[in-house]
Amino acid sequence: MRDEMGIAGGVQHLQWLFSGTFLVMLAAVPLFGWLTRRHAPHRFLPYIYYFFIGCLLLFFLLFRMEITHAYVARAFFIWASVFNLFIVSVFWSFMADIFTTQQAKRLFGIIAAGGTAGALTGPALTALLVMPLGPTNLLPLSAALLSWSVLCIHRLVNWGRTLEPHGGPNGSKDGGAPSNPQAAMDKPVGGDILGGVKLVLQSPYLLGICCLMLLFTTLATFLYFHQAHIVRDHFSDPAQRTALFAGMDFTVNALTLITQLLLTSRIVTRLGFAWTLATIPLMLTVGFLLLAMTPALWAIVAVQVIRRAGNYALMRPAREMLYVVLGKEEKYKSKNFIDTVVYRGGDAVSAWVYAGMSAIGLSVAGISLAAVPLAGLWTLVAFRLGIQQERIAATRPQDR
Repeated sequence: MRDEMGIAGGVQHLQWLFSGTFLVMLAAVPLFGWLTRRHAPHRFLPYIYYFFIGCLLLFFLLFRMEITHAYVARAFFIWASVFNLFIVSVFWSFMADIFTTQQAKRLFGIIAAGGTAGALTGPALTALLVMPLGPTNLLPLSAALLSWSVLCIHRLVNWGRTLEPHGGPNGSKDGGAPSNPQAAMDKPVGGDILGGVKLVLQSPYLLGICCLMLLFTTLATFLYFHQAHIVRDHFSDPAQRTALFAGMDFTVNALTLITQLLLTSRIVTRLGFAWTLATIPLMLTVGFLLLAMTPALWAIVAVQVIRRAGNYALMRPAREMLYVVLGKEEKYKSKNFIDTVVYRGGDAVSAWVYAGMSAIGLSVAGISLAAVPLAGLWTLVAFRLGIQQERIAATRPQDR
């Protein structure tokens, strides 16, 4: 629905929506810093979910009240953009806090597969129900499904109480002594409100992750704008566009699930962490070359499906492994800052860059050709970060 709301709000306004999303993310950073300073993650995480559930129901009412549709669509686009990043970022912070590097290599692909299995259901239901019900009436169903995730959070927290930070069940560290998991779970992250930002500025490693994220979001934004323009030119019916996006989502999630369950752990083991992290950037370099030669609907659909599936199955788990070797404050505060403000800041800047390139007459093919060197740089940054993570892990006894 986010993609459809972006088109409904006007493709010519997309760069403003990306800028608005960045400003909301910027405002959320000190609030999240305050929460992590005062409360343990297991206490504030459920309430974050409750907040987003309430927002879904509010948007349903606004759409039903027939308030100016374009403005509500734009607000929903910004909200969904914040939701997609914030919820996932906090979840992976918790995962990075529990597992060691070796455990993450084995388990993060499987953990991500659980999310993918759920994500398969969403697009399938959307494609099935959007034509008879309409996009707006899917919002209460989304709220109901999201409420079930709160129960899963409580189960996960209870299970986490049997783990030592950086350990396994019953406090094992893949062969270490147990500590006090209850105290570890109930302890706030601490630090000051903007501590995550300060840590990023002081760490070359975290700055490297920022660079990785900026290149990722820049190239993803270029593809998103390509998709919005090409799909708008091919389909005039909102329901048809929503059905296409749902079909793409379903295909992405199906490919992701198969890869996560059968290949992710094996790829990390055989290629090594650095090459795993660089695989998708290398593939996207080829994808932009294809779009430069053939900027057609089938081409953008193929590149987006392969890029997104590869991101969820390989790039995302590998990117989360970058944080496993860091401290608690970096895992929650710095990671959240990078996953939200840096991510959406890159979105906003690259959206205006795209608009500027379009304004001077560059076509989809021309912009795609200009993106090829950026994809190559992304590949290099990813590989170097992967090497650095392995070196840090080798110096940490608990992560060996």
